[in-house]
Amino acid sequence: MRGREVIPVNRKLSLDELERFMQERWDRAEYGEFRRGKPTPASIEEYILLPATERTMVIVYPRGGGIFSKGNKVIVTVCDSPEGAALLAATAIPVKNVFFKIGQTAHVINRSKEFRGEAADMVEAYAAYLRTLLEAAGLTG
Repeated sequence: MRGREVIPVNRKLSLDELERFMQERWDRAEYGEFRRGKPTPASIEEYILLPATERTMVIVYPRGGGIFSKGNKVIVTVCDSPEGAALLAATAIPVKNVFFKIGQTAHVINRSKEFRGEAADMVEAYAAYLRTLLEAAGLTG
């Protein structure tokens, strides 16, 4: 799926371990700053957050093998930024005005293009770089 990359790793990683790993190795000059947090106030858990576009961000998080997750992996994917989530919420308001409805539809179509276009390109770039860091540390597999 474009906009989501899965990097298999050879052991279970916690978010703390992944964050420390990235703090030690991440090239901030080339790939920018990251932080740990929730993408939106409604988010259930924390992730590593990286910038993508004005309305989107890239989240990075580990998943370990278990009932619902086969194998250990690091997932890099796109999600709404707080600004993007606010805009999306605004499009959910039911309206009777046809012109406003057209505007809402256009916003959703543009959002979809952004998720599959620019933001997905950022996911691929971040994932490729993170994959090289994990390989160099002997953690892929």
